[in-house]
Amino acid sequence: MLDMTATQTAMGDKIRTGRGFIAALDQSGGSTPKALALYGVPEDAYSGEGEMFDLIHDMRARIINAPTFTGDKVIGAILFEMTMDRQVNGKPTATTLWDDFGVVPFLKIDKGLEAASNGVKLMKPMPHLSDLLPRARNGGIFGTKMRAVIDEANQTGIDAIVDQQFQIGAEVLSQGLVPILEPEITITMADKARAEDMLMSSILKHLDAQDDEVMLKLTLPETPGQYQPLVDHPKVMKVVALSGGYDRTEANARLAKNTGIVASFSRALTEGLSATQSDAEFNTTIAATIDSIHAASVT
Repeated sequence: MLDMTATQTAMGDKIRTGRGFIAALDQSGGSTPKALALYGVPEDAYSGEGEMFDLIHDMRARIINAPTFTGDKVIGAILFEMTMDRQVNGKPTATTLWDDFGVVPFLKIDKGLEAASNGVKLMKPMPHLSDLLPRARNGGIFGTKMRAVIDEANQTGIDAIVDQQFQIGAEVLSQGLVPILEPEITITMADKARAEDMLMSSILKHLDAQDDEVMLKLTLPETPGQYQPLVDHPKVMKVVALSGGYDRTEANARLAKNTGIVASFSRALTEGLSATQSDAEFNTTIAATIDSIHAASVT
């Protein structure tokens, strides 16, 4: 069984029982330019990856320091590796999140996607985990997140994704961390509901063989209550939902129809924020966003 320290136990209790959502602040090298552009920082405003990552870290630090970004409504935050390795308010980001704000820190660990096969995109190999996972735990990280993508209702492909997620999840658990498994379903699929049935069936088979708790991050389903058997499963610490390309209004509306699932939004969280806003404007905007996502998460 997973051996937890007192701090990790407290973090686990926060995730299980906290009345809030998980903020996804984990844009990687490939998605950072788009995230910055949506934040009002065009690509010609910086030169090279170093400046780009400085700017995205500034954005994340500004979000974390917003007065409403606390464990009262934001129970967790998913970080990019470079964010974990940097500081916010003079301390490592994970330490600041938990010690100062009561927000449980997670870490994105995947390195992108393979080419499509059998209607899905598996995760690329992750040989770096033998170094990264111990470093993450020692750095105050509670859990991890890794994403693969389902583009078609193809049982062979979906089973392959779920197999891979649980396989890497076992490695994460062996290092004393809790994995968030993220088999994302593309929202534009014509047969999305059928893929959701296939995905839940495949996940349940693995959960029934699990010894330790995992978390699941799933695309908001077509049928309200679709994933209730996963929410209620004793080996699931929490089910969280990605916005998946839905705007915040649509994502919140769908989320509110799924009892027991909380948000883990990225684009929907930062929607409406801008680098040119004054601190007062920025904090007012994100406060309204946090309130709306929180309300949908606890419905």
